[in-house]
Amino acid sequence: MLIETAAGSILCDPWFEPAFFGSWFPFPRNDQLSDDLRDRIERADFLYISHLHADHHDEPWLREHLRRDIPILLPGFPTREQQRTLAALGFTEFIRTVDTVETEIAPGLKVAIHIESSITDGPGGDSALVAIADDSIVVNQNDCRTNDLGQLRSHGPVDLHWLQYSGAIWYPMVYEMDANEKKAACDAKVAAQFARAMRYVEKIDARAVAPSAGPPCFLDPDLFGLNMIDGTESTIFPDQTAFLAMLDDAGRFGASNIPGTTISIDTTVGFDHPDRISITHPIPEAEVDAIFSDKRGYLERYQADKIGWIDEMKAGWNPPSTDLLASLQAWWQPLLEMAPTLCSQVGANVVLRAMAGPGADQLDIVIDFPAGEVRLHDGEPFAFRFDIDRRLVETVAEQRAVDWSNSLLLSCRFVAWREGEFNEYVYNFFKSLSRERMKRAEAEAARKLAPFDPDTMDMEPDIQVGDYIVQRRCPHRDADLEAFGEIVDDGDGPAEFVCTLHGWRFDCDTGACITSPNETPLRIRRA
Repeated sequence: MLIETAAGSILCDPWFEPAFFGSWFPFPRNDQLSDDLRDRIERADFLYISHLHADHHDEPWLREHLRRDIPILLPGFPTREQQRTLAALGFTEFIRTVDTVETEIAPGLKVAIHIESSITDGPGGDSALVAIADDSIVVNQNDCRTNDLGQLRSHGPVDLHWLQYSGAIWYPMVYEMDANEKKAACDAKVAAQFARAMRYVEKIDARAVAPSAGPPCFLDPDLFGLNMIDGTESTIFPDQTAFLAMLDDAGRFGASNIPGTTISIDTTVGFDHPDRISITHPIPEAEVDAIFSDKRGYLERYQADKIGWIDEMKAGWNPPSTDLLASLQAWWQPLLEMAPTLCSQVGANVVLRAMAGPGADQLDIVIDFPAGEVRLHDGEPFAFRFDIDRRLVETVAEQRAVDWSNSLLLSCRFVAWREGEFNEYVYNFFKSLSRERMKRAEAEAARKLAPFDPDTMDMEPDIQVGDYIVQRRCPHRDADLEAFGEIVDDGDGPAEFVCTLHGWRFDCDTGACITSPNETPLRIRRA
């Protein structure tokens, strides 16, 4: 997004180059913007990058298209990893903000950046931007799942709320499971995504809501089936038409948008005036509608334009000359030694199958979390398995990529299997492949598992949700259950308590986590 005000402009998360080994492409395509808009983008007064994932932090584009002294608005993350990453690209000017605190960056233009620093988003964290100027407020929440919604709203009435509604993960599409089970899991995740987004809509209560931060589209023929076209696909990537319909049903103003759309806020009229917000698309309305009504045709034409690029990109996956096993042993075993709590919570072997490709044999590696070892797999039992093209594993290993979620797994170019339930600590390991990151991953695991001591810790008062009294924060990731908690009772079984931020479910009678039995139980009782 490009936020333009009388006091200056802020370029937010510019993403133009395909991300994650050429898997994700911007949708609709944004490689046909007008020269004037491209110029305004590249001459923006400030740059804001919400987090380091490649569909927000577009390193190839940033390297080539922005001046090195553009002031960068830095979220107040616990570590300086984002600043170091941007400085390595040659950027020199940084404005470090404080979480939730309004900062005047130019006369008449203030921002407040709210951070989410849970390990599940990677120790680098995620963030949301509040821009305040010209007697209006814009919230760019992108895909930040902030916990305290009251803070985002605390800066004043919001005119425009940019919000993620679609999935941005590999589950469940890459998992080995029955086709019907996978489709049901995808449908459930889409429903949870929409429910979470609507909670944000209700709490922020903006004049208009702009669906954003997804979904991407998948143009590689190997991944084309991940696109949701008619709704029958096993995928979690619905487009904005589905969410706009939900907003309309709820009596909300949904701001449809494609690359090049201008959404204008007229502050000469009142907040509730119907003309306060207007939308202008770069192409006729009928052509905008056709992007979605003939989505398959649109994607096939887009694919035809990009297939040469895809083929060339994939041809460059030649593995470097490295001893992959020795490299991972030297890298990962010291990290496992740093993280006894995390290792204990995985509590099983994880097998990484580096699958054979041109010029590379298959290599089966076991990460033995109980023993803290990395070695060749010799047939011993395992609870988790990842099958990944060895060329991709070699590439991220050579790069010493510290977050394989970002650098590899989001590509969806792998197959996964697990014996039992989801275990977030497996993925927390793959997101924390540096000493700095692993130190935080271990500290959060230890904090989360520490027994509650009322003599040394403050307890927030319990809240009432429906007919139940429940703790204020979700055991999974501390979401505010006053905003995100709801009771689901369809009469066919025990009532369930659902945290709609991530769709995690708990038994109302026992508090046990249904989504992941190893999760800390929810404190809950009947009112």
